[in-house]
Order: sequence, then structure tokens, then C-alpha cells
Amino acid sequence: MSNAYYKVPTPVNEPVLSFAPGSKEKEELKKKLAELQSKEIEVPLIIGGKEIKTGNLGEMKVPHNHSKKLGVYHKAGAKEVEMAIESALAAREKWENMPWEHRATIFQKAAELLSGPWRSTLNAATMLAQSKTVYQAEIDAACELIDFWRFNTHFMTQLMAVQPMSSKGMWNRSEYRALEGFIFAVNPFNFTSIAGNLPTAPAMVGNVVLWKPASTSVYSAYFVMKILMEAGVPDGVINFIPGSGGEVGNHVLSSPDLAGIHFTGSTAVFQGMWKAVGNNIHKAKYYPRIVGETGGKDFLFAHNTANVDALVVASIRAAFEYQGQKCSALSRMYLPKSLWNEFKEKYTAEVGRIKMGDPEDFTNFMNSVIDKPAFDSITGYIQYAKDSDEAEIITGGGSDDSVGYFIEPTTIVTTNPKFKTMQEEIFGPVLTIYVYEDDKFDETLELCDTTSPYALTGAIWSQDREVIVKMSNKLRHAAGNFYINDKPTAAVVGQQPFGGGRASGTNDKAGSAMNLLRWISVRSIKETFDPPKDWTYPFMGEK
Repeated sequence: MSNAYYKVPTPVNEPVLSFAPGSKEKEELKKKLAELQSKEIEVPLIIGGKEIKTGNLGEMKVPHNHSKKLGVYHKAGAKEVEMAIESALAAREKWENMPWEHRATIFQKAAELLSGPWRSTLNAATMLAQSKTVYQAEIDAACELIDFWRFNTHFMTQLMAVQPMSSKGMWNRSEYRALEGFIFAVNPFNFTSIAGNLPTAPAMVGNVVLWKPASTSVYSAYFVMKILMEAGVPDGVINFIPGSGGEVGNHVLSSPDLAGIHFTGSTAVFQGMWKAVGNNIHKAKYYPRIVGETGGKDFLFAHNTANVDALVVASIRAAFEYQGQKCSALSRMYLPKSLWNEFKEKYTAEVGRIKMGDPEDFTNFMNSVIDKPAFDSITGYIQYAKDSDEAEIITGGGSDDSVGYFIEPTTIVTTNPKFKTMQEEIFGPVLTIYVYEDDKFDETLELCDTTSPYALTGAIWSQDREVIVKMSNKLRHAAGNFYINDKPTAAVVGQQPFGGGRASGTNDKAGSAMNLLRWISVRSIKETFDPPKDWTYPFMGEK
């Protein structure tokens, strides 16, 4: 056992590559895109370090060209879930007892592998499987995931440094233990970085994990798993078990060894998981830690002192980057009537310039939505607006799923501040705007706070500091990530810890030490140097 006190390298955010014309990274990425599309792959389960093929297959297709097939993946069932639980529990003691600096080193190495030789592979896989532009892939699959691995190891050391005070004659100390049992990590399709963070944040502090990636992003998640294996994550510490939510989740959630859930996805699924935990709590060995980030109905509220030109840019990027398939994407907007005409003219002109198509064409700003169910759901909301006398569509409204699942950047203007598309999460390139009378500012702030059950991200725009203070106070609980004169997207690890409240989740702030603390069980230790030899107290010396 080493007797040194180690400090992990001080993290800095990974620089975002430009992929400018003629750049080395663009040339390398183009080659990798061609290479990945030249062959179909077969993705197995990985349990205890071994590849498991169940024969129950799912297809991996390209959303922007659904005739292209990336390969197939094997789905886990009850038998494989039990195998994964046994494998994780068998690895638990050895992994927890590994010196923390060696656990940290594994994830530091994973970050270096992704920063270097694996970067183009994971970027290309994300572009193909999740239909992201090169920029959206780079800030997600490369930079954010690298940041998670570097910053989280740093946060781990910060937590361990927090120690209690000690009185004379004793030494008090805190030990930061892993949880007993296993963690169940379930990620959504839209961020490869989330797919990589959900299993690894608990793992680096000593936990063992069952990881179920989203079915529509198994392709990129598999490459993340390969990076982790190359970095040296021991067999059984993270078990890769893609499959249907019911086939995997129901068996996992009924296990008495479940110690925690690390989830990002829909509100309905998370509530169902929480209910299942409650129904099984009588046979659980532990009270599971439940950490979840769910839906959003993210807002932008502009005061009449807002800068219109900057507002136009922020609105377009927040609403339509990655086709609005971000939990933080701008979905509802409140604009004062005094700015409306100028904003509308400039905004519609700029939206009209947006190009949409295959992400391999770097001139495209938007690509396709993830799959047919998403396409049908989003276009259903658009049709609802078309059929309503309370709404007008001022941009987009069209869609085409003949080649890929393409939906135009759609903007709805409504006269009803509680219109359906102002309240419900759509998860697509649809922005709804409500134009309010300037003298109804306070009433409209109240509407913004109460219209949606969610509280994930939000932005306010004003050049008046007193107004900014007023808006911030009124909307204090309306968003866990709050932006002033900026778009409500693009939180950076270590800079804007991410998560929201109300129906948006448990707000345990991914990208900060607060999240890691959820995967730790603290043991308080008191050591007395010279314990008493007489059980009586001085007050007993006289009646």
C-alpha cells in the first residue's frame, strides 16, 4: 500500500476541434465515416468481460438514411440479467478495495484514449447512429465525455479531502465507501457523453454497474464500452446489457441487491422505475439511491430591453441544433409585443437559411430525428397546431420520412399561453412562441413559472439589471440550469453542473462532485488515543 497522498491532474475542458476545410481532423473523420459504413457489425452483450450472444437481435440503422444498416445487436433477457448481477457482485469487493488512485488512473486513461486514437471513431459512430452534425458529435461524444472522465476523478479527490474536526485526544475521519450491491445505469439515445457518464461516475468511486444503453444508440455505446475495456476497467465492473426496457429493467429492479439507479430519459419511464423500487422495497437489502434527469419544457423569456439580433441567434441554436432532441432544447418562448415585428422578420429570414440533410455534408445545420416513433410523435404535434385556430406556423411545418426522418425547423405562434405545445415535451425541432403585451410582464412571468410541470433549463433576456434580478427571483424554481442573455443549452462539465427539479428529475448535477456523492456511503470513524479506565463521572462524587 502506497503511503503518498496523490493529486490527479488538474482538469481543463477539452478543446473543441474546428473540422475546418482542409483540417487534419476533418480528413481523418471522413475516412472513419467511410470505414464504419463499409461493414456491418454484430454487437454482443459484455458480461464479466465476456461476449454473450443471445440470438435475440435488434437492428442498428442510420436515422437520416434508414435503408443503411450499421449492424445488429444482441438483446439481454432475464437469464443474462441474472448473469450480469452475479458478475457484478463477484467483482465488487476487489474493485472497491482497489486503491482509489488506480481506479482514477483507469478513467484518466480512458479520457486520453478518447482524446487521441478513439476520437474520430466515436464521433463518426455518433454522427451515423444518432444523426448528429460533426460539431454536435464533437462537443458531445468527444469533449463532454472526456471532461466527465477527467473532472469526475478530480471531484472524487475533492470529496475525500473533506474531513471532520477532531478534539484533543482523538482523531475523527471520514471514509468514502462504495455502495453495497450494484448500480443500474440507463441512458437515452441523444448524448453519447451521457451514455459514458452514467455507468462510469458510480464505477470510479468503487461501485459495480449494470449498463443498459438506449436501443437506438447501442452502436455508439458499444464503442464507449470498448474504450473502457482498453483503458483497463476490470471484468465485471461494468456489464453491458442492451435490450428492451421491460426485459432488462423489470428483472433488475426486482433484485434485492439493487443499490442505485443512474438514469436519464423520459419522465414516465423514471416514474415507473421509482414505483417498481417502492413496490420491491420490502425485500431490498438497501435503500437504493435514485438519481434521474428526465423531461424538459425549456423556456426563453425576453424583456423589451433584450438585444434582438443576439436573441435570434440564441433562439435558432437552442431550438434547432440537434433537431431539438436535447433535454435542454428551447421549446417555448415568451416575447414582448414591442419586439415582435423586428424579431419575427429577422428570425424567419435566418431560419429560412437553415440547411437540413445528411451529417456527412458539413454544410448542413440539421439532420434527421432518431426514428419512426419520434417522427410520428413530433409531426403529430405539428399537425395539431395546423388544425388549431389558436396557432399559426411561421416557419417549417413540413416533414419527409421517405429516406430519413426529416422534420423542418418549425415555429408555432400561439395566442394561448397554455397551448398544448407550450406545455408538453415534444423532443423535436418545434418552438412555440407566445407574444405578450408589454404591460402584462408580471402576469406572463407567472405563466412561465406555472405552465409546465418541468424545471430543467431556462433563459431570461434583458439589458436592465433590476429586471434581471426580478426575473431571476420569480423563476428561481423554474429551471435547474438558468441562463442570463444566453441560450438555455450547452452546459459544460465543471462550469454549469447539469440537472433540474420538479418533473425534470432529482437535480443531482452531473458534471460536479454533488453527483459523485450520491454513489458514496460515508463511514465516520472516531479513534480515541487514551480511552477512560474508570466508568464513573465526576458529578457522581457527591450526593
